[in-house]
Amino acid sequence: MTDNHEQHLQGIRALIQRHKRWDMIFGLVGLSAMMICVLTLFALFAQMTIDGLPRLSWEFLTSFPSRRAGQAGILSAWVGTTLVMLVTLVAAVPIGVAAGVYLEEYAPKNWITDIIEINVTNLAGVPSIIYGLLALGIFVHAFGFGQSILSAGLTLGLLILPVVIVATREAIRAIPQAVREAAYACGCTTWQLVRDHIVPYSGAGILTGVIIGLARAIGETAPIITIGALTFIAFLPPAPFAGEPPAGLFDWLFAPFTVMPIQMFNWVSRPDPNFHYNAAAAGFILVFMTLAMNGLAIWLRYRLRRNIKW
Repeated sequence: MTDNHEQHLQGIRALIQRHKRWDMIFGLVGLSAMMICVLTLFALFAQMTIDGLPRLSWEFLTSFPSRRAGQAGILSAWVGTTLVMLVTLVAAVPIGVAAGVYLEEYAPKNWITDIIEINVTNLAGVPSIIYGLLALGIFVHAFGFGQSILSAGLTLGLLILPVVIVATREAIRAIPQAVREAAYACGCTTWQLVRDHIVPYSGAGILTGVIIGLARAIGETAPIITIGALTFIAFLPPAPFAGEPPAGLFDWLFAPFTVMPIQMFNWVSRPDPNFHYNAAAAGFILVFMTLAMNGLAIWLRYRLRRNIKW
């Protein structure tokens, strides 16, 4: 009996050792895959920095594009990108957050809600060019917005809307059910629960989803080209109440535009290698803008979580 027990223990130890070996092998494979991705990304960024850093200067940021590589800048591109992102933020975030809150806290659980949830999830994986074609037919032609900043911002707003909705719902689901039960026990209505508890507690997660969506939108090229963004533009949108006659407060929404990815694509397609260095410098600025948005999101998320009191 003792020998059988000892053999059984040895079999268990051998099985545990085999599983530990497989755990170690899988860990090494996963670490290798991660290092390959990180090193590849680092190498690409380092090469872009080496090529573009000599071109970075105040003149490069404040000059318009030019047919001469040494005089070309990205003023119209980064201003256009900033304005398009502003419209995207205003268009997508309120609607996306409201839709996510409704689906989680208000919508009845039936087949209609299930269909909406499935379609929202599927829309997050639709190729961006489809959004560009949709916007070309609706915003540019049907609504008459033309090839403008407004059309571009609404297009990218549609693009990131599913991301914002899904992120909002996931953030709300992370809130303990006890918070809802306690609020209802104190006599709160659903609106009071959402306003005073759900949205404040899930704000950090919602903000993360918004920044992820904006980081995707800032690098999109296909939908912007589809709706008619310019590859060469040597002027800025009209400033509010500026010029002769003075522009209106929102005239800049209907101005022609370009964005950073299109400016980079235009330079990369040129045979002159000096334009390629300009594209690398513009790419460095674009990466910096994306990292700045993510840094701001991390700081705001930290502040929100620090102020939350369960």
